[in-house]
Amino acid sequence: MSLSYKELLEKREALEREIAQARQNEISSAVAKVRELVAEYGLTVQDVFPGRAAKTSVTKSVSKVAAKYRDPVTGQTWTGRGKAPKWIEGQDRSPFVIA
Repeated sequence: MSLSYKELLEKREALEREIAQARQNEISSAVAKVRELVAEYGLTVQDVFPGRAAKTSVTKSVSKVAAKYRDPVTGQTWTGRGKAPKWIEGQDRSPFVIA
C-alpha cells in the first residue's frame, strides 16, 4: 500500500507530537527522580556539577543602569545601551524618554 505525500506528512506530524509528549513525560520523571535523590542525600550544586564555579565565589561588579526609555504601549523599558529594542528602533527617542 502506497500512501500519498499528504498522508505521509500527516503521519510524520502525528509521530512528532507523540515523540514530543514521550520526551516531556520522561523528562518530568527524570527531574522528579533527581529532586528526590538531591533531597535524600542533601546534595548541593557543587556535588552534582563539580566543574562549575560557585556563583558566590567569583562575582563581577555589575552596575545597574536606570532605564531611560519606556514603551507606552507595553511598559517595557530600555537603558539606552546595547541594541535598541524593536519598539524604539529607527524612531525619534524623545517621546519615549522617562522623565
